[in-house]
Amino acid sequence: MRILVLGGGGREHALAWKLAQHSQLDKMFAAPGNAGIASLAECVPLDPADPKAVAKFAEDQGIELTVVGPEAPLVAGVADELIARELPVFGPTSAGARIESSKSWAKDLMARAGVPTAASESFARVEDAMSFVDSLTPPYVVKADGLAAGKGVLICESRADAEAALRLCLEDRAFGEAGSTVVVEEFLEGVELSLFCLTDGASVLPLVEARDFKRAYDGDAGPNTGGMGAYSPVPDAAGVVRSLRSLVFEPTVEALSAEGIRYVGVLYAGLMLTADGPKVLEFNARFGDPETQVVIPRLDGDLADLLVACAEGRLDGVSAAWTSKACVTVVLASQNYPESSPVGFDISGLDIASRMRDVVVFHAGTRLDGARAVTAGGRVLAVSALGADLSAARARAYEAANMIEFVGKRSRSDIAATASGEA
Repeated sequence: MRILVLGGGGREHALAWKLAQHSQLDKMFAAPGNAGIASLAECVPLDPADPKAVAKFAEDQGIELTVVGPEAPLVAGVADELIARELPVFGPTSAGARIESSKSWAKDLMARAGVPTAASESFARVEDAMSFVDSLTPPYVVKADGLAAGKGVLICESRADAEAALRLCLEDRAFGEAGSTVVVEEFLEGVELSLFCLTDGASVLPLVEARDFKRAYDGDAGPNTGGMGAYSPVPDAAGVVRSLRSLVFEPTVEALSAEGIRYVGVLYAGLMLTADGPKVLEFNARFGDPETQVVIPRLDGDLADLLVACAEGRLDGVSAAWTSKACVTVVLASQNYPESSPVGFDISGLDIASRMRDVVVFHAGTRLDGARAVTAGGRVLAVSALGADLSAARARAYEAANMIEFVGKRSRSDIAATASGEA
């Protein structure tokens, strides 16, 4: 099998790492890839969000499965172009990707599907939005409607904060066109949960659950980020995970199908477990990052076979096997993340950390400078470790993370601490 992975972050490294274990793999390419993926696949200087360029490359190289990692290529219509040329692809069409690229559209879809979610309204004017804010009780949630690299969600403690957030989005355009419309919604009390579901457009296959840490600093302080770490399983969610198939995923896939949308790929639900039951915070149209880095290492089977089953429309009856081991990932970020940081610093200790048993170091923001791996982004690495339980996995992940050094390295010290009984 010849596989093409689109993307160059930690999620794509985790996917490529597992896909490389396929017994019939002939060749794997990655566009653009990163310093870690380069050890598994041939990295090519191809824009993953250019549908025609991707499709031509897939045709020329005889690609038998294209796996789309990030959201931007999906929104750009890469899957549409591949489908039009009858090339197998794991990833929804641009119409399906609206479930992530437009929060207001996703909210409307959830309403039609009867999926539980927070009360919300969408607005393009500050004055109109403030009228809805006044119907809620603080805190308030203001979300940029479009794609904002995981940073377009603002939690506002007061009415004044909400107005400032609305002006930031709608008038100052802090998130560009992504914030030209905003969604204002009630704040949900509870604990968060991430759950991926594979689908071929008809059948669904939920994967194991995970929990990520979005705030930059220990104790959930600081600004939202793309994620500073994650763990799986999630002990306090054990009682509700099974119900989410019929409560969330099946009705959503049915609603997409009723819209005439071909949705093949991952449906990722960010959920809040409230006193009134689980509610969907948002959907994404692809694997989450860094949750992928704890879910994929727990898969005790062939990832390529699952993704091909989705692409070929034969997921019905397919199951996935999972190790009983727990997994924890710790993100090593640049000094000023999520703000911009200088890049190009040498990374040391990778070989030592990677040789540890049950440890995989997934590259996120890295590139090769000759034979050396150097920093190339805000989230640089995700250090994942398996263990008999969360405590063991956590200890191993931090042990490996402490072996790695680069200028400005920082991480949270409390990933999975509460869940493992260490906080």
